Amino acid sequence: MDSQVMPREQLGVCAEGNLHSVYLMFNANDGVEDQLRPCVANVAQYIYELSDQYADSAFNGFLAVGANYWDSLYPEARPEQLKPFPAMSAENRDAPAHEYDLFIHLRCDRYDILHLVANEVCQMFEDLVELVDEERGFRFMDSRDLTGFVDGTENPKGRNRQSVALVGDEDGEFRSGSYVHVQKFAHNLSKWNRLPQKKQEDIVGRTKIDNIEYASEDKPLTSHIKRVNLKDDEGNSMEILRQSMPYGSMKEQGLMFISTCRNSVHFEKMLHSMIHGDADGNHDHLMHFTQAVTGSAFFAPSLDFMDRMADEPV
Repeated sequence: MDSQVMPREQLGVCAEGNLHSVYLMFNANDGVEDQLRPCVANVAQYIYELSDQYADSAFNGFLAVGANYWDSLYPEARPEQLKPFPAMSAENRDAPAHEYDLFIHLRCDRYDILHLVANEVCQMFEDLVELVDEERGFRFMDSRDLTGFVDGTENPKGRNRQSVALVGDEDGEFRSGSYVHVQKFAHNLSKWNRLPQKKQEDIVGRTKIDNIEYASEDKPLTSHIKRVNLKDDEGNSMEILRQSMPYGSMKEQGLMFISTCRNSVHFEKMLHSMIHGDADGNHDHLMHFTQAVTGSAFFAPSLDFMDRMADEPV
């Protein structure tokens, strides 16, 4: 056994997919940090315990603290790679930053339980924070994006999810935590659906119906898969764990893109590759059919870190 017990991760960070989700974005009221620290620990613990209570419907979730709010809440220590969302723009492709103080990510196979828990969480935070944005996600068909393509095929499997998404010994105080990036993408589906299927497949880099990835030499340099499947200088895949789900109504719909990772570099490099492209300017042509309307950076600490900070006067 490791003499150092691994801090307890928040279970939603690496959880397998669900049928439904609720995303709550909060901003803290002024000067509430001393009350908010124990409250944050309690909310995270509450979400953690409900995973057992509602195990039949695969309930899970996590709480994450915004990059711009972190120092106010936890001035004693900061995750090494935590920084504001890397806003980017090129031609008509935009990845704007829109930061929030706290992010609550709840998922379950029962919608009613999610609604119940979201209500409970908001009550626990009462008078300390303001709910600024709320979105509800759903599984679409067999885990497809609203474009009709299967989403998250590249995700790490099994225990590998933890090794991709959770900080290890490289930043000891923040072991079992995760860097979280959230973007709400609004799709232009009427424009997308006018494309012939083969054209759609070329833009994504895999077949639509049976989800078969194009052979490497057949993938256009502007295909989505080509732009996000990156390697580092040593030739290792720069992986992230995607926890994305479709969201929306007839008015606006798209994808809540959620990346969890043990570092913040992989996401930033992928976003740069999509928006700015490679050295020859080959950018992600999927960006012609979807628009990022938000972009936020968070860190989801371990339960043990939040517990410890709840008791420490700052």
